[in-house]
Order: sequence, then C-alpha cells, then structure tokens
Amino acid sequence: MVSSLSRWGGVSRHVDLDGPVHYVDFGGPADGPAVVLVHGLGGSHLDWVLLAGHLTDRFRVFAPDLLGYGLNAPDHRHSTIAANTDLVRRFITEVVGGPVVLVGNSMGGLIASRVGGPSVSRLVLIDPALPYRPDVALVMTLGRLALPVLGRSALAFSRRGRTARRQVLETYRRCCFDPSRVPDALVTAVAELLEHRAARPGADDAFLASARTLLAINRRTAWAALRDVTVPVLLIHGEQDRLVPVGSAREAARRNPQWKALFLDGVGHLPQIEVPDRVAAVVREWVEPG
Repeated sequence: MVSSLSRWGGVSRHVDLDGPVHYVDFGGPADGPAVVLVHGLGGSHLDWVLLAGHLTDRFRVFAPDLLGYGLNAPDHRHSTIAANTDLVRRFITEVVGGPVVLVGNSMGGLIASRVGGPSVSRLVLIDPALPYRPDVALVMTLGRLALPVLGRSALAFSRRGRTARRQVLETYRRCCFDPSRVPDALVTAVAELLEHRAARPGADDAFLASARTLLAINRRTAWAALRDVTVPVLLIHGEQDRLVPVGSAREAARRNPQWKALFLDGVGHLPQIEVPDRVAAVVREWVEPG
C-alpha cells in the first residue's frame, strides 16, 4: 500500500495517538496553509488522492485514516463518531500543529463539523452526513447493519461471490453520478486495500460501530451543533447524490446563510473523486481569494 501511494505523491506514515494511527502526508509548502482531509464511512486516505494533487502547490496536505479504517488496525479503540472526532482533534494538535482548513466528506464531514476549537480555521463540508430524511433504501440498509448479529451477516452476504474489485466498482456506481470518471488506478488501489483489510479480524465491527452511531444521531441536537460552528464554512454537495440527498445541504444552507454553498450538477456523493479539479478550484479560491 505504501508503494501505491507514491503515484499520487503521498507518503505513508504512522503516529502514536493512544495506539498507531496511519496517515498520508501529501506534502506541500511548509509555510502554506495546512489542510486535513477526513474520509467517510467505509472510506480511507485513498478517497483523497485525486484531490490532494490539485492542492499541494499551495497547501500542506494531510489525510488520516479514521479509527478502524484504511491502514488502521481494528483494535481496542472504538470507531464511533465521538471517538473519531477526538482522533481528528488530536491529529491536528499533535501532528499538524496549528489551525487547519479541515475538509470532510460524508461521515467525515459530520466529524469535521464537530472538531471545533482553535485548531480549525476554516471548514469544508463535502456532501456531509447532515440531519435530513435520507433515502429509504439507505435507511433500511443501515438499519440492518445496526443489528449486532444481522449486521455481520449482511456484510458477509454482500461480499459473497464478489471479488474485491467488483465490490469497489459497485460502490462507485452507487456513490458516483458518473463512475467512469474514477481512474482505474484508484479502483485497483482501493481493491488492494479492501483485500488487505479482509484479512484483519474486526474490520467489519469497526464499520458497523460507525454505522450505528450515524443512525443514532438526534436530528434536533445535530442541527443545533451546526449552529455552534463559528469558523467560515464552505459547503459543497453533488446534485445527484443518492446517499445524502441534496435537500440536506440546501436545508443547511438555509439555516446557516453565512455559509458559502455550492451545488454541483452531474455529480454524486464523492465530488473529490468525480471532479477533483472543480472541488480544488473552489477550495483554493475560497481559502485564498484573488
């Protein structure tokens, strides 16, 4: 996995934060604004390799794996929203050191919005998991996963007879409006990581724990938490997102008129993968206008 990162300019590193935590250092100017990228449910540092290359000429870019994901071994640590929020906060403070532009996609957007404090100067939410009425099929799927025994069985059944590569392609078909935009090299890298994780006991439990905490979020308190965000926020959302309806982002923009909101037509749940150049251009202009 380390060698596969080099093609995108990333260096694989580990740091001890009450246990080993893997992250990718994409480099960039030492005196440039620091950017930390937080992936979503079932994702990893690989979610960011396409976007990072469009940022490192001006920004110092890092992408940690959340607890239980990527190259982080499922171990004694929890993979809940709260635990990963604490992880991101500590990563910024102890590894990056200083206020950062914090970028989160999907569940990572929810986590990023909760980090808060002086460690975050700006917040970029990309198709974040916001409190809204999600797709019925998605709710039913996550509901099955939330049940301890049934959840493991459902995950095992979803993989039966499917190679890692086929699983990855099916995921991109669900998450992207146009999955043909995903480079084959990225599909291969994600499939390799999936095979690596399949050999590690506890990987499914980490995913299921995150899914359960997502389902348990109270809508009223979640909206209230977003009102407490005091830093500038850039909200980016794909119009054709089938996992988190664009209505959630429109509602967030209505409730928080001080945010800058951008809705991308012809884009699904993973804009940083489908249209990384467009996302990077917006982020660059917003962080350093002119």
